[in-house]
Amino acid sequence: QVQVVESGGGLVQPGGSLRLSCVVSGTIFRFNVMGWYRQAPGKQRESVATITPAGGTNYADSVNGRFTVSRDNAKNTAYLQMNSLKPEDTAVYYCFARAAKTTWGQGTQVTVSS
Repeated sequence: QVQVVESGGGLVQPGGSLRLSCVVSGTIFRFNVMGWYRQAPGKQRESVATITPAGGTNYADSVNGRFTVSRDNAKNTAYLQMNSLKPEDTAVYYCFARAAKTTWGQGTQVTVSS
């Protein structure tokens, strides 16, 4: 059974940084596409960033240049480094692992506020 567990969310001031982590078990991590979505109150879930098994990355326009997605296959972990955070980045951030099927984590809250 595949499990996806996010961590690293919290409260940060505008302009600050956070790093989210996503640990995966129950699958061969290096074969999975990893990624992050987010959902703000009253809004649809939106894609933030993805990273392929080969290391190719893709970002939403709203975070490009501020966020960096990465992976450590030895640790079965994906990361989302978030810099220059804005209040509009406030959301629950969800990690997913995709191979034959997609498995989602439970989400971690990120709040950007002064």
